[in-house]
Amino acid sequence: MPEQLNETLHFTKNWQQQLADAFNNIEDLCHYLHLSIKDLPVSEAAAKNFSLRVPLSFAASMQKNNPNDPLLRQVMPIKDELNIYPGFSNDPVGDLSSATQIGVLHKYQGRVLLINTGSCAINCRYCFRRNFPYSDLQLGKQHENAAIQYINDNHDISEVILSGGDPLLLNDERLEKLIQQLSAIKHLKRIRIHSRLPIVLPARITNEFINSLTKSAKQIVLVVHCNHANEINTRVIAGFTLLQNKGITLFNQSVLLKGVNDDATVLCELSEQLFSLGIIPYYLHLMDKATGTGHFDVPETTAIALIQQMQNILPGYLVPKLVMEQAGALSKQPINFPIQTITLKDN
Repeated sequence: MPEQLNETLHFTKNWQQQLADAFNNIEDLCHYLHLSIKDLPVSEAAAKNFSLRVPLSFAASMQKNNPNDPLLRQVMPIKDELNIYPGFSNDPVGDLSSATQIGVLHKYQGRVLLINTGSCAINCRYCFRRNFPYSDLQLGKQHENAAIQYINDNHDISEVILSGGDPLLLNDERLEKLIQQLSAIKHLKRIRIHSRLPIVLPARITNEFINSLTKSAKQIVLVVHCNHANEINTRVIAGFTLLQNKGITLFNQSVLLKGVNDDATVLCELSEQLFSLGIIPYYLHLMDKATGTGHFDVPETTAIALIQQMQNILPGYLVPKLVMEQAGALSKQPINFPIQTITLKDN
């Protein structure tokens, strides 16, 4: 069957079926992209440490015959992951020390994060939780009541963040039940969902899913994760249109990655594309220093220079905040840099 026809049939399937069909080995992904494994520094050992998983919807946005494609670089296991980099660790942002109980991270004032699942639709190679002990700390069904009670008992919590893994891998029934339980807590103001699925598996954005969000009396905020404008295809656009039409507040956060988006033109195009879809460019993160990710690291000085270039090109509302996360800090830490000044010449 022709490749194009295979893709057409694939995208008629529901999101669970599309997820089940995701690429999970290096050879198949290279074959689809018309690449020889010899052209890439691939590593089966790296894939054993952290498995390959790439939905076709994301792979279809990659450039064929391009071993340096910025989307491919985000997902392909390579030998550099096996290198040891100073300052990199298995828990770079202090998640473990902020776990108040199973599935609950309470590191910021007024906000609590729920680890709803350890699974993702895509395994990003730069993931800061790639070494997280999900088997011990994810919020299974049996622990949800205790987590809800913890939030109910702590009246200083005004916002709950659903995280993971990816919380949108929960089915509609379970997600709706969780949102309803949270919505019943009077002192909560917002429920925030952090998800990569609207980008990598846009079939997840269904009317049924959106209805489960709009039933809540609380304000729902969806923070998506897009690193490069090439990730935004027609299926992604269709999903965002559905969300925007229902009044869901949309933000984006990106991670600054060497060889992916460490270029001012690339970052400006991403901001423009996002805003055209009703998505506010929110954060640009310096990468969290997780074991196996050092080859993606961009120096802080380079990051500052990129943001300054963006400020010279874009209106301020399209320039994301440059931030980093530090273990033990009470919020994301802004990266401060000197304000550029212009000296006016005398006539």
